[in-house]
Amino acid sequence: MKNTAYFQCISKCGEKYNLDQVIYRCKNCNSLLEVFHDITALKEKSAESWKSEFAARYRSVDFPDDSGVWSKKEWVLPEIENEHIVSMGEGYTYLYKSEKLDSLFNQDLRVKLCGNSHTGSFKDLGMTVLVSQVNSMIKRGKPVKAIACASTGDTSAALAAYAAKADIPCVILLPKNKISLAQLIQPVANNALVLSLNTDFDGCMEIVQKLTLEKEIYLANSMNSLRIEGQKTVGIEVIQQLNWQVPDWFIIPGGNLGNVSALGRGISLLYDLGLIQKKPRIAVAQTQKANPLYLAYKNGFENFKPVKAGQTLASAIQIGNPVSIDKAVNTLKEFNGIVEQASEDELSNAAGLADKSGLFTDPHTGVALAALLKLKNQNIITKDESVVVISTANGLKFADFKVKYHESSLDDVTVKHQNKPLELDSEIDEVRKAVFENF
Repeated sequence: MKNTAYFQCISKCGEKYNLDQVIYRCKNCNSLLEVFHDITALKEKSAESWKSEFAARYRSVDFPDDSGVWSKKEWVLPEIENEHIVSMGEGYTYLYKSEKLDSLFNQDLRVKLCGNSHTGSFKDLGMTVLVSQVNSMIKRGKPVKAIACASTGDTSAALAAYAAKADIPCVILLPKNKISLAQLIQPVANNALVLSLNTDFDGCMEIVQKLTLEKEIYLANSMNSLRIEGQKTVGIEVIQQLNWQVPDWFIIPGGNLGNVSALGRGISLLYDLGLIQKKPRIAVAQTQKANPLYLAYKNGFENFKPVKAGQTLASAIQIGNPVSIDKAVNTLKEFNGIVEQASEDELSNAAGLADKSGLFTDPHTGVALAALLKLKNQNIITKDESVVVISTANGLKFADFKVKYHESSLDDVTVKHQNKPLELDSEIDEVRKAVFENF
């Protein structure tokens, strides 16, 4: 089955563009674009038929259905040739559930482990689509020479890996000394041109937008809605894993804000095609040190103002001027959404609490979990409601954060869940005493 997909302006002008065009904003009004699909064509297959089709493909060993993204190909890039797809088996990540986690948070809680992916973050979901489209364009003679992005770490890792697999040169702009060592070394190892700039992410983003005015350099940041098409599958996949039942809430960390619009688009598509009969509420969680969406939410979205992002443990969302602000606001309005913020102390201790259930929580997921606790205290989220937190990255990328937490050496953090190794002589009596004193 094929259907037409195209770029369309998100504003009232509604201008349309071919997906092969190197374009990121509307030529008429400068608004961002979204990928739209022919819903009428998709509705030719019933909701139950779509469910059966996706069930048959789930965790397939056959390419491209061995990817959680490309198993939904008709809803993503329906007309791309399979041989042009650049995939590393992204998606199909575990929807974590445990009695221990529920008891710790006193909530029916699941955590979608998007960090259990090739480069360790949810950015793989979007990058497989964008790089596949660029690969297809190059294979068909389009004059694209390289792909570029600004990044706080995870985007650069995903772009470098997928571009390397496709043998497409890539350029990475990173803010110097503002990302973890693990995030820095990923694009270095994948042979990207890594430019460490003496600025913050917002400064890198400004420069990469100027760089990609050159049509031969293709922009890979989330203002390019091809990224959103891959990332939108996370909500679809969660609801499929719940046997097409819709949770009451999704909570997702917010930085550049492409992720919340992606989450909303996937769920809206399920609703429009009749696979679900209700929509969840969505909460975006921001760090208190980079909270422009939260501040806009508090004034009813009447007056958005960028902020100067402060140094935060949640470095991947240390963004003061998010490019996808308009998309995020539209999504929150559609999903009766709210925005909450978390301090360094709150995000660190929420991550430490969740780890007691067997997770290894990155600081950005800590922001989302802290938001959950605050929304529970405000009785906005009630005990009987079901919640899915989107965990955006693997905690192994932030081992230094974990070490410092359990050493009680993080600034502005009073550790509540410390667990330090006990140093003992190698004597059985001391070991036995330590064991039985603790259990």
